[in-house]
Amino acid sequence: MAVFVALGAFLMTLAGGWTAQRVTDRRHLVLGLAGGLMLGVVGLDLLPEALHAAGGEVFGVPAALLLFVAGFLLAHLVERLLAARQAAHGGEEREEHGGRVPEVGLTAAGAMVGHSVMDGVAIGAAFQVGGGMGTAVALAVVAHDFADGFNTYTLTSLYGNARRKALTMLVADAVAPVVGAASTAFVTIPEGLLGGYLGLFAGALLYLAAAEILPEAHHEHPARSTLLCTVAGVGFIWLVVGLAG
Repeated sequence: MAVFVALGAFLMTLAGGWTAQRVTDRRHLVLGLAGGLMLGVVGLDLLPEALHAAGGEVFGVPAALLLFVAGFLLAHLVERLLAARQAAHGGEEREEHGGRVPEVGLTAAGAMVGHSVMDGVAIGAAFQVGGGMGTAVALAVVAHDFADGFNTYTLTSLYGNARRKALTMLVADAVAPVVGAASTAFVTIPEGLLGGYLGLFAGALLYLAAAEILPEAHHEHPARSTLLCTVAGVGFIWLVVGLAG
């Protein structure tokens, strides 16, 4: 049952990626919406779940929040290291793609794929608890996987990667929930470990949204419509979380 439900997440992820690539003539609106979706996923979905699942404190601070900060810093460090390596080799490819390092986009998309695997694991684990719990979790995952597909394609292509690579990462992200759901028939992930991962991933995603996606969206088109798309992205995730709850 869990694998069958995960196929819905597969289709929604592909739908999100298809939407992202079809509106390239309104790139600033796409980026504004993607930034809003990422911000909403972090603040309204990932971080609350991480705080609930991880539990415990480290020197007076919730472990999930420490990992959240660590994820933000890790994303920043990875981007700086990749940029420095690119500059050391002449920077031709970096200049070709407007100062952006393609590997950063692939790394970010890879993190999205990892997150989608965990979405599938969450579906499978919830169905092990009961049908009602499984249905609720599946609704949340399927609904926000549209945003995952949208963001995966956008992140990969934003950093100058070829369309073929962006589509490859999109397909990998779509397949990931199915793989994750199937894995629960053999492996059970401890709740604390899952919460820690969500906190780390949320920090990295926030860095990409705040330091890369949103500044790029407003760089050439500081229009009110771009800001409205960002707000709409956050609002959509809020609606999804509210319906799922």
